[in-house]
Amino acid sequence: MAYKNALSTYKETRVKTAGQGQLIIMLYDEAVRQLDRALEFMNLNDTGKKDPGRIEKTTKALVKTQEIITELMVSLDFEEGGDIAKNLFSLYTWFNRELLEAGIRQESRRIASVRNSLDGLRNAWQEIAATAASETSNREVVGLNIAM
Repeated sequence: MAYKNALSTYKETRVKTAGQGQLIIMLYDEAVRQLDRALEFMNLNDTGKKDPGRIEKTTKALVKTQEIITELMVSLDFEEGGDIAKNLFSLYTWFNRELLEAGIRQESRRIASVRNSLDGLRNAWQEIAATAASETSNREVVGLNIAM
């Protein structure tokens, strides 16, 4: 029980102390993880007897991913982001539509397509965050001299 509380506290602290870029990467990571779970459950149903419990687990993973994608959508800044924000919004809308259809039709191909696209976007954000971090660390730190 103490382990679960410690893990929960760690995760909460990690989210609260993460920068904006790192939060976006965390959302992508979780979306990819959920789609991997959905694919795993769907593949188990394809190879053996269909289990309604697996279908429910697949659906929950897809819904969780759609919630994450919606969170990414509402975090877009259309004023600062311009065309990039508009294009991401369209892409996220397409992702959610594909996941909805994939869940209804139990099509792993669609889930895999969205998963791979999200993973590609995650990698792009990782590069952006790394570049921003290195630029920040290379800047001269100018502060207030409080020595007397």
